[in-house]
Amino acid sequence: MMLKSANKVNNDDVCPECGSKHIIIDSGSGERICGECGLVMADNMINEGPEWRAFSQDERDSRSRVGMPLSFSVHDKGLSTMIGQVGKDAFGRTIPTKTMFQMLRLKKWHIRSSYQSSIDRNLSHAMTELSRLSDKLHIPKPVKERAAVIYRKALEKGLVRGRSISAIAAASLYAACRDTGTPRTLRELERVSTIDKKDLARCYRLLLRELSMSMPIPKAQYRVPKIAAKVNISENTQQTAVNILQRAEDMKTTAGKDPMGLAAAALYIACVMNDEKRTQKMIADAAGVTEVTIRNRYKGLKEALKLEL
Repeated sequence: MMLKSANKVNNDDVCPECGSKHIIIDSGSGERICGECGLVMADNMINEGPEWRAFSQDERDSRSRVGMPLSFSVHDKGLSTMIGQVGKDAFGRTIPTKTMFQMLRLKKWHIRSSYQSSIDRNLSHAMTELSRLSDKLHIPKPVKERAAVIYRKALEKGLVRGRSISAIAAASLYAACRDTGTPRTLRELERVSTIDKKDLARCYRLLLRELSMSMPIPKAQYRVPKIAAKVNISENTQQTAVNILQRAEDMKTTAGKDPMGLAAAALYIACVMNDEKRTQKMIADAAGVTEVTIRNRYKGLKEALKLEL
């Protein structure tokens, strides 16, 4: 007898026809079937599974009714209990004034007790700052979670003591971006943060040294789409720029050079090759580098790859 793969075997029941314990539950048709003689013992079983479908882990987590998953970017990892709006009961009826004031006092003391220790207050401030920076820079959620883990490790080692919480949080976010290959620069973090670029770099080096972190070498290819989106460059030209950078990397001519400057110069070369009218100033403004940098990298790439433009 052919059955679906979603079926499951229940050995606790017994077939009344042949006495077999090999009972198969077909969740698709709602039938309980004997695996030996094929007797349909029940044909109207209740499906106790969810009424919704999910095709990814994020969608499954968002539709689950057992609460949010654990998150390191929340100061208490999402395990807190919140007292919501006070004024109505579970049936929507207005509660008495005396009871309402009691609930308001309970809510106030509950909030105070949740931030009783200095570590909780520190994490609350840091995670709020991480969320703000992530929203400003459009950081993906996995990168934000990685930054929260780095900050928690720094807090455990006492690296935050005597330093700015905002500076360590921003440095943790930059370290997470570097670790995951997300193209974000210190200059971009400085624009959305209240911390100077020099202080961010100092805190970032502190995290690398004290947490024994090793970062991958940043690749210029990852910067190409970001620059191209600002000056509206076609996909074909972007692919040409990526190919130029890959050839230059294979020839070991990109070592020690700023990835953003290399990506801008490769995009300018690709625009010249594909007859797209883009000036050096437009690409330099989009990349956040100077025109002199683009000209120097342009000459270097042209000579190394022997390009005929």
